[in-house]
Amino acid sequence: MQDEVMTFKVINDEGKEVECEVLFTFESEETQKNYIVYTDNTTDNDGNTKVYASIYNPDEKETKLLPIESEKEWKIIETILEEIQSEASNGENNNQQ
Repeated sequence: MQDEVMTFKVINDEGKEVECEVLFTFESEETQKNYIVYTDNTTDNDGNTKVYASIYNPDEKETKLLPIESEKEWKIIETILEEIQSEASNGENNNQQ
């Protein structure tokens, strides 16, 4: 069974509508805020997939993505991303044996 991919559309800086894929959402006990981590499936110059994060309120009917402004919040998100990448890498290594 394949997981359902959640997507949403945003208007980028150039005024174009772009479809984004939700990677994961989480609530931080430390900040008491909800975060959404997503990608537009574009890559940077090194070939890495671009990933974005925003604050959101899951209880609102029309979701608004709010900017993350504190270094502390970015550190929380980076830590979670690193954990997920590490788990994915370990899973790939285990499958190759």
